[in-house]
Amino acid sequence: MIAGCSSSNSGGGNTNESTNTSTGTTNTSTTTEPPAAAANEPVDGGTLTVSTFSDIVNVNPIFVQDTASGDAGYFLYSNIYDFDRQGNVAVEPWSLAAELPQISADGKEYVVKLKNTAKWSDGQPVTAQDVKFTFDTIKNPDAGAPGISLVDKVAQIDVVDDYTVKFTMKQVYAPFLNVLVAAVVPAHILKDVPVKELVSNPYGTDPAKTVTNGPWKWSEWKQKQYISFDADPNYWGEKKPHISKIIYKIYADQNTEVQALMKGDVDLTQAIPVTQVEAVKNKGGINVILQPGPQYEYLGFNFKADNFPDKFVPFTGQKTRQAIAYAINRQGMVDNVLKGTGKLMNAPFLPGSWADPADSVVNYDYNVEQAKKLLAEDGWVAGEDGILAKDGHRFSFELQYNSGNSRREQVSAIIQQNLKDVGIEVKPKAIDFSSWVEQNLTPGKYEAILLAWSLNNPDPDGESTFSSKYFPPNGQNQGFYKNEKLDQLWVDGYSTVDQEARKKVYAEVGKEISTDLPYVFLYQYGLPEGIGSRVNYAEEDAPEPTLPYGYFFHIINWWVK
Repeated sequence: MIAGCSSSNSGGGNTNESTNTSTGTTNTSTTTEPPAAAANEPVDGGTLTVSTFSDIVNVNPIFVQDTASGDAGYFLYSNIYDFDRQGNVAVEPWSLAAELPQISADGKEYVVKLKNTAKWSDGQPVTAQDVKFTFDTIKNPDAGAPGISLVDKVAQIDVVDDYTVKFTMKQVYAPFLNVLVAAVVPAHILKDVPVKELVSNPYGTDPAKTVTNGPWKWSEWKQKQYISFDADPNYWGEKKPHISKIIYKIYADQNTEVQALMKGDVDLTQAIPVTQVEAVKNKGGINVILQPGPQYEYLGFNFKADNFPDKFVPFTGQKTRQAIAYAINRQGMVDNVLKGTGKLMNAPFLPGSWADPADSVVNYDYNVEQAKKLLAEDGWVAGEDGILAKDGHRFSFELQYNSGNSRREQVSAIIQQNLKDVGIEVKPKAIDFSSWVEQNLTPGKYEAILLAWSLNNPDPDGESTFSSKYFPPNGQNQGFYKNEKLDQLWVDGYSTVDQEARKKVYAEVGKEISTDLPYVFLYQYGLPEGIGSRVNYAEEDAPEPTLPYGYFFHIINWWVK
C-alpha cells in the first residue's frame, strides 16, 4: 500500500485487493472521453507538467510508501511485470520480464526470465542479480522496508543465469504473482552499502546518484518546488517515450493546483477537489475523469502508550471504538464532502471486489445516542467541561492529517464536531506530508490519523497493515494494533489459491475487523483527474482510475502538443 496524500486520493502502504478488486468497482460518477486529438499521430518532444501538493520522500523502490514518491518512481523505473487495464499481470514492451513466470504445480516456485536488452541509465545491464538483491533486501528486517510482508514468505532466491531468477516459497502465498509487479534497484550500485544504511543513502534522494532503468531519468529536485525528469536517450525499451520532459510541480494546496490547471500552467492534476469539478469542466478544454479507485480513507487509532503524554490510550475499549464509529456521520461525508462520488466501507476490501464481505461486516450508521450509550458502558463519565473522562484521564486526542488536502480539512472538522457532540475532544493538526511520513507515519508516532491507503496491489491480503507481526519499522501496522484472531485469518486467506475458499476467509476477516475496529473505515473514493488540452493519447492508453497509478496508465505512449 501507499499512503495517499492527495485530495480525492488514497493512501496506503499496503495494497490489498485481488485481480478483480480494483477493477470490480463500476460506479462512474464523471467520465469523459479521451481528447479528440488522440486520433492524431503521436509527436515526439515537449514537456508535460504535473501538479501535486506533496513533495517526494525517497524514490528508492525498496522504501517507497507515499503517493508522491510512487509517482516519481513510475517515471523512473521499469517493473518486472505490469498490470493490464483489467488488472491482470502482464508482460508489456516496457516490462523487464520477457514472459510470464513459470509457476510450479504446487505453487511454491516462480521462475522469472528477464529480457536481455534492459539497461540501467549508467549503461549496465539489468540482470537477475538486481532482482535477487532487491528482494533479499526487502526481506531483511534490518532494512526496515515497508513491503517486508510481501516477500518474507520467500524461502530462497536463486540466480539461475544472468537473466533468470527462481523464487522458492516457504508456503503457498496467493498474492505473490502480483508482488512481482515491482521495480528493482541496481545491485552494482548498492550491494556494498550496509543494509541498515540504505534508507539514508543518497540513492533515492539525490538525482545525480540515483541510477534508474525507466523511460525517463531524474534530472533535478528543488525541494518543495518541483522535480524534473528527462527522457533517457539511451532507454532500452522497444517503445520510446514521446514526451521529452516531465515536471512534477509542487503547489501549496489543492486549490492552488486547480487554479494552475485552469490557467494552463500545468497539464495534469491528479486530484481536483470534488467541489471544484464542475467549475473545471465548465472552463472547457480540460478532460475530467472521475471514477472510484483503489483507495479508501480511514480514521486510524494508535494503541501504543508511548505515543500519549500520560501513557493512557483512550482507544483501548472495543465499545469506545464502536462508539466513535457510530458518532461519525460517514454518509454525510460522502454526500456533502465527496458530493456522492464515494462509497461507505466497513472493512479494508473495496466495494464490488471479489473479496468484498458485503453483509458479513458490521455497519455503523450515524447514531449519537448509541455512541453515548456505548461510551457510558465503557466507563466514560462527563466532566465539568462536558468532556468525558475515565480513571482521571480526559478523552482528548490529536488527529493528524496532511496539510494542503482540502478534503481532509473538511473531514477532520466533521470528525471534531461529531465527537464533540458525544463528549470527546479532537484536536486536528495538519502537517506537511513528506515530513509527516518520515517523522510520524513510518515510525507510528501519533495518537490518531486521518489518512488513506492507495492499494498498489490488487490482492485483498491486508496482513502488512493489520497483523501484529508488522509493527514499525518492519511493516505498515502503524497503529500497533494486535488481534491474534485476525493475525491467523490473514495467514489462512493467502495460504490457498482457491478464490472461493479465500472469499470465505475474508468474510470472517470483515466480520472481525468491523467489530474490533483498528480503524473507523470511512469510504472508498475516486481521484478526479484533470487533463489539459495539450495532452494526447490513444483510447487504449487512456488513464484507468481503477488501477494503481492508473492516472498515468501507459504514459510512455502519451504525447503533448
